[in-house]
Amino acid sequence: MSQQLTPHIGRFVVVALASALFASMAPAQNWLNFKRPTPTAADWAALAKLPDFTGVWEMPLGDASLVEQPGAAQQKARKATSASGRPASMKQPALPLTPAWVAKMKYLQAHPPQDNPQANCVPNGMPEIMRLPYPYEFLLTPGQVTIIGELYRMVRHIYTDGRPLPKNPDPTFWGTSVGHWEGQTLVAETVALLPQTDIIPGSGIEQRIPHSDKMKVIERFRLIDADTMQIETTIIDPVIFTRPYTSTRILQRHPTWTIDEYICEQNNRNSVTNSGKAEVDTIPPHPSTPNQNLK
Repeated sequence: MSQQLTPHIGRFVVVALASALFASMAPAQNWLNFKRPTPTAADWAALAKLPDFTGVWEMPLGDASLVEQPGAAQQKARKATSASGRPASMKQPALPLTPAWVAKMKYLQAHPPQDNPQANCVPNGMPEIMRLPYPYEFLLTPGQVTIIGELYRMVRHIYTDGRPLPKNPDPTFWGTSVGHWEGQTLVAETVALLPQTDIIPGSGIEQRIPHSDKMKVIERFRLIDADTMQIETTIIDPVIFTRPYTSTRILQRHPTWTIDEYICEQNNRNSVTNSGKAEVDTIPPHPSTPNQNLK
């Protein structure tokens, strides 16, 4: 009797496990299978009414993040502009870390990691990936804004087709982004960011800060002039911050630029010691070695 039942029991267990697996994937799959309407001629024509974000942009050399105070000071900061139309410089306030995170940061400062993840070609996560000195290409299509970052071949999709944020998305380096237009401003909300990535909040702060799985990032993209874009980024994480933390980034358009290929592993001269520490191989490659140009 037991021998006859064994195959049936085995099949039952497999079916049960498969059902549980697909049930856990259902929220993300439902979102991924969101039925996007086929773009019409009117949808393409409507893009002409939106700000012209298309093209390649880069942070101007020497520009830094501008950290804004909340409330009235924040409103004043938004209005303060230099003669070029860019936000004026501001004094950076202290980070609004929670007491638990202050203690965590003191421990990390006393026990720093041997090296950062980028030494081993692990990409920066959001929002840090959007504030580095590498070019970004913006593409606008009906229901979507696509941002292609040269660094680590980043591709971000900001969906503006009316879909909600997924209830249970898989965490990734660049998260899941849903956006909408408020007049001439694109507002994007990003969730589901891998906790092992760090954030570097602003100019003058070298300490990397780990975030929690509760972090949410809200970006506001707008044009200051035809070739100058302002990105206001607000980090909301109730585990590490006592209040939302906002910084502003300026990008300049380069009409003649194109995005280059960036492969971190190519010509990577980092090696790992027996203790797990990354080190740099200082011995030049043999002239006959292909792709010998250093990054």
